[in-house]
Amino acid sequence: MGRIEERFAVLRERSEQALIPFVTAGDPDLKTTEALIPALVAAGADLIEIGVPFSDPIAEGPTIQRASERALAAGASLRRTLGMIKGLRERVDVPLVLMGYANPFLAMGDRECTEAVATAGVDGVICVDMPPEEGTSFRAELERCGVDSILLASPTTVPERLAMLARETRGFLYYVSLTGVTGAREGLADDIEEQVARIRETSNVPVCVGFGVSTPEHSAQLGRFADGVVVGSALVNVIAETSTIDEAVDAASRFVTALKAPLKK
Repeated sequence: MGRIEERFAVLRERSEQALIPFVTAGDPDLKTTEALIPALVAAGADLIEIGVPFSDPIAEGPTIQRASERALAAGASLRRTLGMIKGLRERVDVPLVLMGYANPFLAMGDRECTEAVATAGVDGVICVDMPPEEGTSFRAELERCGVDSILLASPTTVPERLAMLARETRGFLYYVSLTGVTGAREGLADDIEEQVARIRETSNVPVCVGFGVSTPEHSAQLGRFADGVVVGSALVNVIAETSTIDEAVDAASRFVTALKAPLKK
């Protein structure tokens, strides 16, 4: 049983839902990210998504686009992100998931990349722009290395494909709650619960919902039917509004604690 599966098993025993914060590696620099990750765990994060900065993040809205620009300008890269994670692994016991785009992963080569990911202590990978049909080799290498390949579904996913994604994903299924790019929203789509119910008809894989989540009220709403809640842009905004590492750690920790509270029973 991998670390992600173990975490969801523990949460089920507690009747809790997972809070999964997202941070862009290297925003504003890797030293800050390295300080943030243990602090977010202490604040209540159950898993952490670590975004690999990329020059053309097509699924991202302005907030995470700017975070990638800042990180790249500060010298962040996939290799440096993995080095940071390797240094953190002994101090952080929750699952760590890389979220990024195919270009940086495949530029290293399937085998070299997946072995480096596993060696660093990464538990799962989300490759946003790699369709499952095109990613069989990459996913096979991840599985060989004991790393979960986490797939995404969306409101436009047809039932047959939704069933396939639920079967093929490992760790959990990331459900994108709305069409469009990432970004904090005032409200969530009305039919998310119905869509998650469709997934549960075909698989018992944990379903985590992201895109648009920005408030404790959103956490409470999603926690009634999803297994986990992903928050990205809203947290990245909180970090961007600070000017020192200590300020970033304090503001991000308070935000994560508030988002996790409704997910505890």
